[in-house]
Amino acid sequence: MTAALHPRQSALPTGAPVPAPGPVPVADAALHRSRRLLWVLLGLFIVVTLYALGVRTLVPPDEGRYAEIGREMFASGDWITTRLNGIKYFEKPPLQAWMNALTYSVFGLGEWQARLWTGVCGIFGVLMTAWAGRTVFSPRTGWYAGLVLASSLYWVAAGQINSLDMSLAAMMTASLAGLLIAQRDAASAAERRNWMLVTWAAMALAMLTKGLVGIVLPGAVLVLYTLASRDWRIWQRLHLGKGLLLFFAIAAPWFVLVAQRNPEQPYFFFIHEHFERFLTPGHRREGAWYYFLVLLLPGMLPWLGFLPQSLLAGRRQQGARKPRFQPRLLLLIWLVFIMVFFSASSSKLPGYIVPVFPALALLTAVALDTVGRRQQLVGSGLLCLIGGLLAAAMPLAIHGTARHAAELQKLRDYQPWVLAAGCILLTGGAAACALAHKKRSEAGVLAIAVSGFVATHLLLAGFEVFGRDRAGIDLLPAITAEITPATTVYSVGTYEQSLTFYLRRPVILVDYWDEFTFGLEQEPHRSLPRFEDFIAAWRRDAGAGVADLAIVSPGRYADLQQQGVAMRVVARDQRRIVVSNQLVQPQTMRQQP
Repeated sequence: MTAALHPRQSALPTGAPVPAPGPVPVADAALHRSRRLLWVLLGLFIVVTLYALGVRTLVPPDEGRYAEIGREMFASGDWITTRLNGIKYFEKPPLQAWMNALTYSVFGLGEWQARLWTGVCGIFGVLMTAWAGRTVFSPRTGWYAGLVLASSLYWVAAGQINSLDMSLAAMMTASLAGLLIAQRDAASAAERRNWMLVTWAAMALAMLTKGLVGIVLPGAVLVLYTLASRDWRIWQRLHLGKGLLLFFAIAAPWFVLVAQRNPEQPYFFFIHEHFERFLTPGHRREGAWYYFLVLLLPGMLPWLGFLPQSLLAGRRQQGARKPRFQPRLLLLIWLVFIMVFFSASSSKLPGYIVPVFPALALLTAVALDTVGRRQQLVGSGLLCLIGGLLAAAMPLAIHGTARHAAELQKLRDYQPWVLAAGCILLTGGAAACALAHKKRSEAGVLAIAVSGFVATHLLLAGFEVFGRDRAGIDLLPAITAEITPATTVYSVGTYEQSLTFYLRRPVILVDYWDEFTFGLEQEPHRSLPRFEDFIAAWRRDAGAGVADLAIVSPGRYADLQQQGVAMRVVARDQRRIVVSNQLVQPQTMRQQP
């Protein structure tokens, strides 16, 4: 079956009459063929995505952590040994740190710059998914796939958060798209070779992003697909020789260089961070077996009403004659296996399942291209219901979840954003219902996509009322008014992931290990392991007139008071207190009105 064949058409013998598809208005059928509309939508998608990267504070822990790793790489010029807070940090490979450091070198330091690579990866993943849908299925399926992925809550949110999840998902999307395009029955020999090389290169970049999952997951999916389809000859079409050479040429050099400089890195990275973390609990990331299933449902908004049809699309045969390569089956296996794989892990975080959404978007696009008007009305109607519930539930959440006055105020500040998002979803669902009645399916899909994209960005932008507090950004003016290059800054019993990035300098950890345990075992001089050591250094510097600052929790602050440690409060909020060992404010601080 060729890529030009429409999913609604069967592969019929030559000369057989081809049944006409159902009636579709001319204006609606032309939407996916309009180059002007495609370029306008793509331009708006890119502009809004990139602009939104800079509207929020970097929220700890992930956003601050990965922003700081890139900043330290940029400041030190060491692109081999990755560090966090000046301490060796080998939990993840360096691709995102490289790209962040490169971004800083071109555009300077800032929130937008820290998220730029993530945003670009989100855009790239949408383009690859749309192109795969267009090439493997049909132009309209590609149009639908791009709209679905670009508006799915999980994908949009992951593309706006500075973590490794979107970077990994984008590389895995490229490997999935490359495999689909290369293995389709209509592919020429040159196309198969070139797209398989894209697949191998993408897997190498995925490994440089997050480790062995970059090749283990696609490899396992391919094995399962082979068993399910009995397409044993696919292994002869993978260009294994050239592919493996390209894979190791891209992925291996950093692992060799970092091991030469840090002999302890291979065991920690490959054994501890992969097998021990996957197989053993104790990482404070456990979750029930249905953890990711629960996350998948809201993550699929605004397309939740089409989820059953999307899953069924993976089992339907494309056309009357069974093709050699079965892309729908591969997509279904990709979705199910990755969900099961991470559900079986002892370590669970929400971002782990971001790579399933491109496959789900393609299956949803196939379903949208075949569902009838009744199913479109059901999916659109569910979106109306969800939008209405979202708008109605926020006032109840304000009074039902707030634990103190400050939190109550933040929920009230967030309420308009949630109400606006709910109204947008309600409007998009209603518009899609009206268009479905008029049999304008493409316009209805576009209405749903626009509502999902806008609503998710509203929810993200409004979260700033919580993000500023979690990052401690409001403390910065008071801290920077006192800090000098000679000032030692301690972080007592905690580590402020984002605040460290905004201070543009590492801090001295006191009685804190957590993710730094391995690095501090290699470089113990980079922290003060005991609370008593900090108190002694604090008092010694105070007596010598050397200024120190310390970031402490309210509980630690009470401990210091109980031990009679002299200190002056510089700034404080609900989560942390910043103190100085200089009891008199600096002259520049006293002169401020």
